Amino acid sequence: MTIRVLVVDDQSMVRAGFRMLLAGEEDIEVVAEASNGLEAVDKAARFDPTVVLMDIRMPELDGLEATRRILAADRDARILILTTFDLDDYVYEALRAGASGFVLKDDSPEQLIAAIRTVAGGDALLSPTITRRVIQKFARMPRPAPPEEIEELSERERDVFRLMARGLSNAEIGQDLYISETTVKTHVTHILAKLGLRDRVQAVVLAYETGLFEADARPPADRDEHAAR
Repeated sequence: MTIRVLVVDDQSMVRAGFRMLLAGEEDIEVVAEASNGLEAVDKAARFDPTVVLMDIRMPELDGLEATRRILAADRDARILILTTFDLDDYVYEALRAGASGFVLKDDSPEQLIAAIRTVAGGDALLSPTITRRVIQKFARMPRPAPPEEIEELSERERDVFRLMARGLSNAEIGQDLYISETTVKTHVTHILAKLGLRDRVQAVVLAYETGLFEADARPPADRDEHAAR
């Protein structure tokens, strides 16, 4: 199946760069480009992309509101946020709006392509670096009570959820808990279903918005790879 990509960025050279990079991949096709959020919403509806590469700061309509509108029209849309290393409040709001993850603009081409394939496959992408920043952000915010559905999680599911919230990959969670990666994937699926969440990015946001694992909220260790569901 060809992965259909919509590239959204207000800089034409950036869009051209992404198009040239992705043109060499047999399973990826750039079906459209947009220079602002309004165009992004329109072209997402018209071209039905598999993945939207979404810049945040753009004229007319920023990437945050464009993300909200696209997901309001299509809950299954997969949006990958393009950002610089210095994240800001827009990024956290994009997470809460349902974005599936992040690509740093200075990431290597291989990381970008892998990110697109990961998100296109229905997974989420959240690097440990970004997870640390999510922790730091929500540690300073007033916290609502955790949802009642948390009580429906088994003890093992809570263990998996705690490690997932720290930014660990499925393989790393399996090593920590001495269970197989397949078993971890099953637990993650059950956690998301019980909590009504679409992917592990939203699970991380929920964990730190509510302070669910506050005692365990130390920053995860640095890792080169992104954590993907």
